[in-house]
Amino acid sequence: MIHKVTAKQQNSKMCFICGLNNNFGLKAAFYETDKDELITIFTPLQEHQGYPGRLHGGIAAAVLDETIGRNINLGRSEQVWGVTLEFNIKFKKPIPLDKELKAVSRLTRENRRFFEGSGEIVLSNGDIAATAKGKYLKMPIKKISKDFTAQPDEWLVVESEKDPETIKLKQIE
Repeated sequence: MIHKVTAKQQNSKMCFICGLNNNFGLKAAFYETDKDELITIFTPLQEHQGYPGRLHGGIAAAVLDETIGRNINLGRSEQVWGVTLEFNIKFKKPIPLDKELKAVSRLTRENRRFFEGSGEIVLSNGDIAATAKGKYLKMPIKKISKDFTAQPDEWLVVESEKDPETIKLKQIE
């Protein structure tokens, strides 16, 4: 299935998942698509291993949590922030290091105060390595972190020549 990229989401400076200045982070990029899904592209390095050659399960969970939690912002002009209330992950296959991977998420339920979503980590061959579901509380960023500032150098969309116009994935069932 071909997903047309409709927008790219912000990166921060120091977040472990998306922080561009975090020397230990994944520096993940988040793309909104025409299928109302958010696709994260990332390449875990040796520093992210649990067992040799395998991504640490906690990092895989963090990627999926971030991808599902950010999905609430698709097509919104104002940022909505989610605080994780429940999160469940199932591992299906080992997740390799040093290979480009994708995480895909979608909203499954939303009301005034909460939202729920699901997601998967997809290997380069299209196999699903992990699945997750989460429930999140909508909360203003100032209640989450008094230190957060949406300054242009702290929270920004960083365009790259590597940004895809489309992303191809197998049909996720």
